[in-house]
Amino acid sequence: MGSLRGKTALVTGSGSGIGRGIAERFVREQARVIIADRDEDAATAVAASLGSAARAVVVDISDEASVAAAFDDLAQAGWAPDVVVANAGVQLFGQDAKAAELDLSVWRRTLDINLTGTFLTIKHAVRSMLRGEGGSIILTGSPTGLNGEGAEFTAYSATKAGIHGLARTVAAAYAKDNIRVNTVVPAYTETSLVTTITDDAEARAAIIGRIPLGRAGAPRDVEGIMVFLASDDGAFATGSLFAVDGGMSTL
Repeated sequence: MGSLRGKTALVTGSGSGIGRGIAERFVREQARVIIADRDEDAATAVAASLGSAARAVVVDISDEASVAAAFDDLAQAGWAPDVVVANAGVQLFGQDAKAAELDLSVWRRTLDINLTGTFLTIKHAVRSMLRGEGGSIILTGSPTGLNGEGAEFTAYSATKAGIHGLARTVAAAYAKDNIRVNTVVPAYTETSLVTTITDDAEARAAIIGRIPLGRAGAPRDVEGIMVFLASDDGAFATGSLFAVDGGMSTL
């Protein structure tokens, strides 16, 4: 432990789920961690549980003024991040659907949070890192952006495909500035985001049946690759996609 000593990391959506797991692991690796979430109570509770190495920031990633203010406030407080994990997102179960059945308002809400929100996080992370010595930006992708896993989640799948492309574009644009951008693609991961699936035994079994390793993912499964990409060990990795999906991408 200690591979992130001296680094400051911001993790969006870290009030729960995968984001919380990443934040907790980063603290164990001796980073200072910013718990960024739109849910103030959740962010505050997670930060309090992690002690002086963490602080909470309330941010709505779909609102540029909120994102910009968060980065400005952190810089003034001496907490400008050199690692940013753009993890926050939504999957609107019961609303997202096949293209012909998808309501435009659901499409727009999903894009506003997942794709525009990720773009705004990247935009202001890059601006912050340009004032320093560069840094590492890590995006959370999805198999739905790579294959047919999200056939009934048109909006969500489209945003994840967009995130994958966005990572490569930004990586190419800012490599000369020592800013690295990579995407981690977890498999189906059981968190509060997917209770609709976890509570449906048949749906859960169908998804796990498509994972060669034979089980659902957990937040701990992506922590290691996140640490690698955030650390100096990952200094030569940029513009890449890292699948941590139990073998789903091999099918």
